[in-house]
Amino acid sequence: MPNVAVTGPYLHDGSIPTMESMVQLMVRHQLGRELSSSQVDDIVVFLRSLTGELPSEYTAEPELPPSE
Repeated sequence: MPNVAVTGPYLHDGSIPTMESMVQLMVRHQLGRELSSSQVDDIVVFLRSLTGELPSEYTAEPELPPSE
């Protein structure tokens, strides 16, 4: 189940702090369009409705090999 509502900040570098900003950015980048605040809100509500329980393993510190 997608958990985009609980995995921000967004992008590879965490530079987009909110899902609203991310939706607007992706629409502009992928579709070359701008959305109204109401349209962005509708998309964000939909994305949040897909959110399930985030497994604790997802945010657990990974085991790294010993450094030499």
